[in-house]
Amino acid sequence: MIIIFIRTAAIFLTLMAVMRLMGKRQIGEMQPFEFVITLIVADLACIPMADVSIPLVYGIVAILTLFLLHQLIFLLENCGAFAKRVISGKPSVVLNKNGVNMKELKKNNLGVEDLLESMRSQGYFSLDDLDYAIFEANGNLSALEKADKPRRSALAVLLVSDGKLNKSGIEKTGIGGNFVAEFLRRRNAALKDVSVMTVDNTGRIYFQRKNKRYEICSAPLPEGAEW
Repeated sequence: MIIIFIRTAAIFLTLMAVMRLMGKRQIGEMQPFEFVITLIVADLACIPMADVSIPLVYGIVAILTLFLLHQLIFLLENCGAFAKRVISGKPSVVLNKNGVNMKELKKNNLGVEDLLESMRSQGYFSLDDLDYAIFEANGNLSALEKADKPRRSALAVLLVSDGKLNKSGIEKTGIGGNFVAEFLRRRNAALKDVSVMTVDNTGRIYFQRKNKRYEICSAPLPEGAEW
């Protein structure tokens, strides 16, 4: 028991020192390479603590090696903008004054639902609440609210994303596919040509065709539709 205690204390103190040397960002908003290092360090720390057949120095050396790699990558990042983009990626403007940028979303393996979810976590419930939305390299969403427009309290639900019906949203709200089909017919638009379509519980519709600026429309909700 005493041996396990000593080994655990040694690994703990080593980790504490390494994490402090890596800087505050390591325990806050991490870049991709920092996240990978953190995951590996967790495994490296557990094995020598519990398995007395593994020399303690092996675990300490492995952790210190990762620390040196972290410092090397940090130096490479500071060599220039190109190196930083390759290692950590770059911010992506996924929403601008024209609407949702589907190309940037797909580049980051994201969909409109992911964008809406990130917006809701910051208190924005409609795509037109913002002038800009940017996914930072660390995965966080930065939002610039419209200056001339009060934030709406209604909840927008996704109906169409990248030319496909969002069946989950349609079923949960009770709107039904006919509501979408009728709206598209009146707008003389095919489903495949629609990038984004949302509707809130007041009947306010955010509608954006592919490669076009978004429009704000309104339509009466079908009977029984409620959320």
